[in-house]
Amino acid sequence: MAQWTSAVGAAQLARLLRSQQDRPAGPGTRRPPAYRALADGIRLLVLEGRVPVAARLPAERELALALSVSRTTVAAAYEALRAEGFLESRRGAGSWTAVPAGNPLPARGLEPLPPEALGSIIDLGCAALPAPEPWLTRAVQGALEELPPYAHTHGDYPAGLPALRAMIADRYTARGIPTMPEQIMVTTGAMGAIDAICHLFGGRGERIAVESPSYANILQLMREAGARLVPVAMAEGLSGWDLDRWRQVLREAAPRIAYVVADFHNPTGALADEDQRRRLVEAARSAGTVLVADETMSELWLDDDAGGAAMPRPVCGFDPAGSTVITVGSASKAFWAGMRIGWVRAAPDVIRSLVAARAYADLGTPVLEQLAVNWLFSTGGWEQAVELRRAQARDNRDALVAAVRRELPDWEFAVPKGGLTLWVRAGGLSGSRLAEAGERVGVRVPSGPRFGVDGAFEGYVRLPFTVGGAVAEEAAARLAAAARIVESGGTAGGEAPRTFVA
Repeated sequence: MAQWTSAVGAAQLARLLRSQQDRPAGPGTRRPPAYRALADGIRLLVLEGRVPVAARLPAERELALALSVSRTTVAAAYEALRAEGFLESRRGAGSWTAVPAGNPLPARGLEPLPPEALGSIIDLGCAALPAPEPWLTRAVQGALEELPPYAHTHGDYPAGLPALRAMIADRYTARGIPTMPEQIMVTTGAMGAIDAICHLFGGRGERIAVESPSYANILQLMREAGARLVPVAMAEGLSGWDLDRWRQVLREAAPRIAYVVADFHNPTGALADEDQRRRLVEAARSAGTVLVADETMSELWLDDDAGGAAMPRPVCGFDPAGSTVITVGSASKAFWAGMRIGWVRAAPDVIRSLVAARAYADLGTPVLEQLAVNWLFSTGGWEQAVELRRAQARDNRDALVAAVRRELPDWEFAVPKGGLTLWVRAGGLSGSRLAEAGERVGVRVPSGPRFGVDGAFEGYVRLPFTVGGAVAEEAAARLAAAARIVESGGTAGGEAPRTFVA
């Protein structure tokens, strides 16, 4: 019986391997033998999760032809991977990927580090900040006071608590977009909202257009749902969307769904202007594409010239009836990741369909957390908590930018005016190799390919604004140490991580 559960074709594996471009070797730098470079490349793909564990690899002869190398080179690489525990083989069943005993299974999304690891590793993988106290505690206390009447009911509200749906609708109306409670569904975070939308509109094999780069966890969610992702390159720097490319993709690929983050895009930090929003909605409407606008970062402007009245109208402001645009919001980024409350704004018939489908998923969102968010919205606590969040993120951003510029002056990035992430071109180094080396020196950083489709952005890493002060300086120093390991071609050992207490 075969031990593999999926397969990777020779052409696909060759394409993934070619995406791993390192800086050209300098004088005196020793390049590893061809078989070693190939083994390292496959090992990195497994550790990144871009080639799944238990995936059958192509036969030696097939991969040799695809890579234009000798079969001996591939055979030696496979043998090295077997010796290291990253490959298993059996006559008649082929060879399939594995991870050595004791190693964690790789994930293609961005899962947070367990708390026990935080003493020795600085986590730059998860773009989330601690709760803005005292507002979390006050919100929970307020929710407990409102709980008794709901405790006498069954507790299942598939569309969300009526009071919270009305409050969210009123907040859209106050932003100039008339909204009824019937246009709102409360979800378990933004991920729950997008998962529900993908299952309603996407379906296995359906095309979904996505920004390139885009949010890693959403891309993986869509892959798991069986979608065919169609990447649309972002414009350079922080200038937002390339509308000519979007019109072409919508016209030629006719995707069922398009997913965009117009407000302080994750990971680039770009802010789409009003004209871009208007034109993208028009293009989606013409193509018959459902445009899913993720506005979870919309309240996280960090500079005065980007905030308040200076913010562009929401994407749904150009489609107020919700016939083309479905909006997703969340408390998780602006308030706290542990507050798993999100929502969908759409046409009433879409909301009814989403609610009906929910009976086969999670039934509803926790009542106590809904009451806590409703307390924040109704008392003014939300605005004060988000202002605190902005101050934390602003200070962290400025500290991280200064530290990276000092320690890694050849790394390139544009400083966004909001959001929680910095998108960095890593001076010609491989983002995957930096991520691997970072684990060894005590800093966790996600590589660029996690945010792309099929191997894109190998030369990038994403740095979130989650640490500041001395921790930001130490994180930059550890990234510089990781860069030195990659530049030297190191494949083992390296600099030991230091325990750091903030």
